[in-house]
Amino acid sequence: MRRIVSPINFRPDRLPPGQHWTDKLIILGISDPPELDLSQYRLKIFGEVEKPVVLTWEDIMDLEPVELVADFHCVTRWSCKDVVWQGFHVDEIKKLVNIKPTAKSVMIHSLDGYTTNIPIEYFFDEDVIFAYKLFGKPIPPDNGYPLRLIVPKLYSWKSAKFVAGIEFMPEDRPGFWEMRGYHILGDPWKEQRYSY
Repeated sequence: MRRIVSPINFRPDRLPPGQHWTDKLIILGISDPPELDLSQYRLKIFGEVEKPVVLTWEDIMDLEPVELVADFHCVTRWSCKDVVWQGFHVDEIKKLVNIKPTAKSVMIHSLDGYTTNIPIEYFFDEDVIFAYKLFGKPIPPDNGYPLRLIVPKLYSWKSAKFVAGIEFMPEDRPGFWEMRGYHILGDPWKEQRYSY
């Protein structure tokens, strides 16, 4: 299994401004975790691609596994060091679909209706994965079971839980929290918490 340690863990300013360290992930969300039968789970990849793809859980388990060690920064001002995730790197998606050159942004869709947008250059970064394990065990429901996007360089509302869809878009558009006043990007070191 390939191991990735996020570059953010080696920054001289490892703790972003306005943040404080905690010793565990704090559970926040917009809904209760959805009930789920993995045999019925599907991950849809669509939008600005040559041919949409739908993956089963078995398909996901066949993708090359990676381990990511990354600090996790929440917009509510807490950060957790060296969180260990396992899953698959976003580059695996490039092997599954031909992404059109018109794709400029990605919208992540969750089982509970949550959405969040990510510019394509952030989405295909070196330390972005889709995780199905947390500290070596299946991700707990409250932390995003069965699949969670992890984007270490952005605030954690971009690390969507309960992922069910990956939509490649020709232009950026706001997701759930972005429509409610959160920053369109969310860089913790620039304190991009809100859009005003």
